[in-house]
Amino acid sequence: WPIAPEVDVQETDNDIIVSAELPGVEEKDLDLRIDDDSLTLKGEKEEKEENKEGDLYHTERRYGSFMRTIPLSAEVDTENAEANFKNGVLHVKLPKIGKKEEGKKIEVKTGK
Repeated sequence: WPIAPEVDVQETDNDIIVSAELPGVEEKDLDLRIDDDSLTLKGEKEEKEENKEGDLYHTERRYGSFMRTIPLSAEVDTENAEANFKNGVLHVKLPKIGKKEEGKKIEVKTGK
C-alpha cells in the first residue's frame, strides 16, 4: 500500500473537487479535515486473506495507514463541503467562497 494515495484535483469557477482511489478502504476508516488552506485525508487499510485446503490453513494480513494533505488554492465553505465514498473512490466537493490572497512583491530601495 502506498504511503499516500494519488489524488486528482480539479477546480471550477465555483468548486474545488478532489478524487482519490482507495481500494480496500472502508468508509469508517477515513478521516477528512479542512484546515486554513488545506484538505487532509487520513485512513487505514486492513487486508485479510484466508485459504483453507484440507488440513492446511493459511492466513495473511496486511495493515497500513496513509495521510495526504492537499493545498487549497481558494478559501472554501467548510459548512457546505460534501464527501461521498463509493466502490473505493472518494469524491470531495469544496465550494469556493473567495480567492486566496496572492503574495505581493515588495520593492527594495537603497538607503541614502
